[in-house]
Amino acid sequence: MKRILIASAAAVAMMGAAACSQKAQNETAEAGNAIAADTAATTSNAISDVDAATDRALDKAGASIDNAQKDVDAHADRIGDSIANGTDRALDATGNTLEKAGKSLKD
Repeated sequence: MKRILIASAAAVAMMGAAACSQKAQNETAEAGNAIAADTAATTSNAISDVDAATDRALDKAGASIDNAQKDVDAHADRIGDSIANGTDRALDATGNTLEKAGKSLKD
């Protein structure tokens, strides 16, 4: 009878250990799932942050290019105006010289 009681006690103890083991396994799995979820969320947030920073940097670069283009256009307009003014002055001077030469020939 003692043997039956000892065997029964051992069986109950093993079932309790198995139950604890299953509980421990479940808790470990839950902890692993929580860690995986946290890692996924952190990675997603990091990707979103990098995407946003990239968008801002590209927007700033685009704005800088636009501003540079406006500056180039303004300078090109001024250069064109200067060339046109210089050409007008040269033509006026040439015309005046030709008029003077013509008057000299008449006299």
